[in-house]
Amino acid sequence: MQTANLLPLVLVLAVVAYFLAHSRSRAVAEPIGGIRNLKSLPFYYAARASLWCAIPALLVLAAWAGFEAKVIQMIVIGSLPPELAPDSAGRASLLLSQISNIASGRLSPEFAPEGVVAAAELLETLRAQSKTFMTILVLLIAVLGASFAWTRVAPHINAREKVEKTLLRIFFVCAAIAILTTLGIVFSVIMETFRFFQQIPFWDFITGTSWSPQMALRADQVGAEGAFGVIPLFTGTLLISVIALLVAVPTGLLSAIYLSEYASKRVRSVAKPLLEMLAGVPTVVYGFFAALTVAPFIREFAEMIGLTASSQSALAAGLVMGIMIIPFISSLSDDVINAVPQTMRDGSLALGATQSETMKKVIFPAALPGIMGGILLAASRAIGETMIVVMAAGLAANLTVNPLDTVTTVTVQIVTLLVGDQEFDSPKTLSAFALGMLLFVVTLLLNVIALKVVRKYREQYD
Repeated sequence: MQTANLLPLVLVLAVVAYFLAHSRSRAVAEPIGGIRNLKSLPFYYAARASLWCAIPALLVLAAWAGFEAKVIQMIVIGSLPPELAPDSAGRASLLLSQISNIASGRLSPEFAPEGVVAAAELLETLRAQSKTFMTILVLLIAVLGASFAWTRVAPHINAREKVEKTLLRIFFVCAAIAILTTLGIVFSVIMETFRFFQQIPFWDFITGTSWSPQMALRADQVGAEGAFGVIPLFTGTLLISVIALLVAVPTGLLSAIYLSEYASKRVRSVAKPLLEMLAGVPTVVYGFFAALTVAPFIREFAEMIGLTASSQSALAAGLVMGIMIIPFISSLSDDVINAVPQTMRDGSLALGATQSETMKKVIFPAALPGIMGGILLAASRAIGETMIVVMAAGLAANLTVNPLDTVTTVTVQIVTLLVGDQEFDSPKTLSAFALGMLLFVVTLLLNVIALKVVRKYREQYD
């Protein structure tokens, strides 16, 4: 049985175990005077049986699915005759691909060596046997777990305590998985970044003003070793992000103030959903809007006033990106402003302050930590945006602060470097990991600064 079919079956068995244990707990409670004489409610006995049925079976299913392919591949490779045994990881990968294609019928075995055909037959047999054994084992463990929990339904057993301890362990494992995943991502990026800096000097990367990761074909070409200066990329990233924030922060913040303090309920009920709809528009749609409408308008307007503007510019990307992140600032700021206690408003108005003075001197300072969080979220979205920049700002890594010129960003270059078949030993591909690591460090510093600002004002107004 396939894993996708086995998983729902285990969940169905867990539901059956729940109802059987629930019925048994009620039956056990009748001779001793009812449910109130049990150590726990029937719900906890039923939940315990459901957990005993599902968790061990799902753990075995996950482990089997995770190691099945590796074990089968090792057995298949070990069955090959010595003359066909691969001598490298790349050769082994190609050979396994050929064997898998023959086993699945996508490749004819007529022209393949006899040992490869035998390995394909072995692969097909092992896959079938693995699915059979996995199905039997998982279902057996699920039934045994449910049976054990069913027999443990007794008045003296505190099922509530055991269920809560189990759930606590599950919550801990989920939190640990999230933390370990983050550490794994950071560790993998660090290792690839270290490999990149073994080939390209660190200071050339940090202080370089030219970005041309394409390796030259001839030694007499300019930049025969490639140019990996990151300054043009971060300049373009900051330029577009600043333009976007200059559009989004005033617009989003002022709209939040109006909707929360001045707008009527009818206006708010219409304007707020319409404003939040901007967050649901796909970024590719914003990219089309920037490339087909905003960028041509900026170029034509610049020509009217005697300026030269590129067909793709940082200004076009920044303006549209600013429109895109308005809902992030507006919605979060609106929620934060509404969360300020009404007593603070009433106290300010009672002392003779006007509504605008109350907003400036009481509500806005009290809501500033949440507003800063919204601005930080919007800045992170702007820094990480890719599609709008590709379509509206281009791919040229120009070192300029002119918003009318073509620029690119760090995230766009990461995507460009990792598209298609890549050699993960070349500086060109490894530079994507170095860019990702540097971007991670920069955003981490921004987070630390924002947290310090939030903590400072929270201590002042809490």
